[in-house]
Amino acid sequence: MKKIFALILALCMVFALAACGAQGGSAKPEEKTNEEIVLKLWCIATESDANRPAYLQAIADYEAAHPGIKIEMEAFENESYKTKIKAAMMGGDTEDLPDIFFSWSGAFLGEFVNAGRAQCLDENFKAYADKIPESMLSTTTYEGKHYGVPTTFNIVAMYANMDMLAEVGWDHVPQTYEDLCACCDALVAAGKIPFGCAGMETWCVTEYLEPIIIKSIGYEALDKIFAGEATWNDPDIAKSVDTLQDMIKKGYFDPNGAALGNDETKANFLAGKTAFYQNGSWNTGEVAGASFKSGVGLFPLMNASRSSYNQTIGGPSDVLAVCSASKNVDAASKAAVELGKEICHYNFLNAVGMPAWAVDYDTSSLSPLMVEIGKLVNSCEGLVLFGDTAMAADPAQVYLSYVDQVYGCAIDGEGFVAGLTKDLG
Repeated sequence: MKKIFALILALCMVFALAACGAQGGSAKPEEKTNEEIVLKLWCIATESDANRPAYLQAIADYEAAHPGIKIEMEAFENESYKTKIKAAMMGGDTEDLPDIFFSWSGAFLGEFVNAGRAQCLDENFKAYADKIPESMLSTTTYEGKHYGVPTTFNIVAMYANMDMLAEVGWDHVPQTYEDLCACCDALVAAGKIPFGCAGMETWCVTEYLEPIIIKSIGYEALDKIFAGEATWNDPDIAKSVDTLQDMIKKGYFDPNGAALGNDETKANFLAGKTAFYQNGSWNTGEVAGASFKSGVGLFPLMNASRSSYNQTIGGPSDVLAVCSASKNVDAASKAAVELGKEICHYNFLNAVGMPAWAVDYDTSSLSPLMVEIGKLVNSCEGLVLFGDTAMAADPAQVYLSYVDQVYGCAIDGEGFVAGLTKDLG
């Protein structure tokens, strides 16, 4: 992320705005046209997805303000969607393509931009120049043009069940690796499971491995590796893999995790079956609503000579984009920008992520846990976008195939580094 510090500064200002609880007005309904325009929207806001309420409310608001336009939303499961949207966008048939589609920023959306399948939104953003910092558009800007509408801003957070930690003598989320191990040892000795990780969904494994790597080599080094500008041949990356596998071997992870999906893993944490859950900050609302006292922090620092505690994985990765082949491309472009802004609005209030857009509405209902997430973001010293979106499609698949082998301990750190160095450089 080339404009990382500008992005963080902008977010600090946005969060300060949020604390003031400013009020915003509602959109003025447009006059109804004779012929209704139907816009097809593809996304991953399934019934179990925390983003769904924000999508539904934003769509309802938009349709109320624009009587001549109907938004038809179709949601798909996260992993299957990655395959579906790529096949649809890169295929020859444009008849069944959505008008507006969810995408991840970085190289994921960049693939569609390079193929000429995504619509440039520069003209549509002009009316919102004072509503969104330019830095929040940096991960969806290609050759100086804007193609994506951020719907939220998230980091990888380490959530904790403070009631369970208190049972083994801990009153805070561990901030050093030594303390984390001591806490996990105490939990294991008491017959409790420290962490849950969804082994069936490789992106969930990256939510553990990537924070360890960034805390070992620093955000600048990791950013260059994801961008293909530096080699994977780094002994501290090998140590990061060995660290994760050492935690697994010590019994710090749910032994059934390899057969679980993310929904099941998160449900176990919310039910008090595991002490920690490390995943995106889009889970904050659900964690805040759990029956136990919750806490949050970042994965501990591993190498002080190369990194710092306040570096983490994240950024404005979730976006809406417009298919350039849409028969209603102008209407879709206008709708995508306004929908993205309002999805961001409702996601923030629902504690599903930090705001990428300026806050001009009442935020007095924000949960204390969401405020803690905001403090973590405001103290951040460096971010790197999630690996499977920061990397181009083909390298990302190679990377994920090696990550998958890591969780099952099929390869160690040396094998991970050697394989990626050979395959990706």
